[in-house]
Amino acid sequence: MKVIIAAAGTGGHINPGLAIANKIKEKEPNSEILFVGTNRGLENDLVPRAGYQLKQINAYGFNRQISIDNFKKIVQTFRCVGEMRKTIKQFHPDVVIGTGGYICVPVGLAAKKERVPLILHESNAFPGVAVKMLAKKANKVLVGFEDAKTRLSKAKKVVVTGTPTKVKKQQVSELQKKQMLQALGLNDSKPIILCFGGSQGAKTINESLMKIILEGKNDTYQIIWAAGPAQYEVTKQKLAENQMDIESIPNVKIVPYIYNMEEVMNMVDLVVCRSGAMTITEVANVGKPAIFIPFPFATENHQEYNAKVLEKVGAAKIILDKNLTAEILDKQIHDMVKDKQKLLQMGQKANTIAIPNVEEKIYQELKN
Repeated sequence: MKVIIAAAGTGGHINPGLAIANKIKEKEPNSEILFVGTNRGLENDLVPRAGYQLKQINAYGFNRQISIDNFKKIVQTFRCVGEMRKTIKQFHPDVVIGTGGYICVPVGLAAKKERVPLILHESNAFPGVAVKMLAKKANKVLVGFEDAKTRLSKAKKVVVTGTPTKVKKQQVSELQKKQMLQALGLNDSKPIILCFGGSQGAKTINESLMKIILEGKNDTYQIIWAAGPAQYEVTKQKLAENQMDIESIPNVKIVPYIYNMEEVMNMVDLVVCRSGAMTITEVANVGKPAIFIPFPFATENHQEYNAKVLEKVGAAKIILDKNLTAEILDKQIHDMVKDKQKLLQMGQKANTIAIPNVEEKIYQELKN
């Protein structure tokens, strides 16, 4: 199979593209796969690292502001359609795949002009502008959540496949949990709360956690906090100013980043985080209760729509970023962890929206 995959910008677009590419190569080792991105996003690191070729085009996202700069970017992006038509003629793909985001627009339009099948994948519960723009032209739109289906009424065909992610449910024994906690300087006598805000951290979540720790509010629960690489040093300095050593805080382990997220998420009792599509999918896969604080500046507020997918089935609580304080977060955590049985039930409800064998489902849709 010869495939072009348009995936650019953030991990939320690129990682599903890589997962799809890896599945194709697993099934058909002789496949040729070409990624299309820009010279600005994470694709420049992630795609070559995964062993795939990346073609860069000078495309840009659209915003609703009327300005000369924005107009120039729109013109430049549509110029890329011609460039991509040449690439498609040279590469002769069997299918073009877009995983959301502005890069899909010129690539998708070029695919349709060259009469190559176009398949889109939308991870979010509220589809983005690019996917909505191309939905009518695409042969299929594959979606991560059932909720997205009703918001793509103009699409020819919408299939709920789920979103590919590396984080899956694992059975963690009591001994394994005890050993992992000991390595983190924690124990199994109190509930464990996993807190993170994405790969770079989240300022408002971090500020609330900082106050909780400085005031010693977390006396009945323990925190594993991934502050983000950039915010970790800031956090360390702030704690030092309050005579606290980041390495020796009771009931707390702070790290820049969690590399073994699958192991950690399977071990904890509650997750506090943003609500990107990938995170929602991981929380559902593992079957954990959550407190979501949607990123308020996400395009078309899609993170709040994502969070509502789990809130609707009784698996999560939502605190809007504008309402977030240390007091509100601490109260919500306390209210949830005091009832262990209810926590377990919420986790089970989260798992009900998990979709198994996502990559296989997507592969079969590409073949059919």
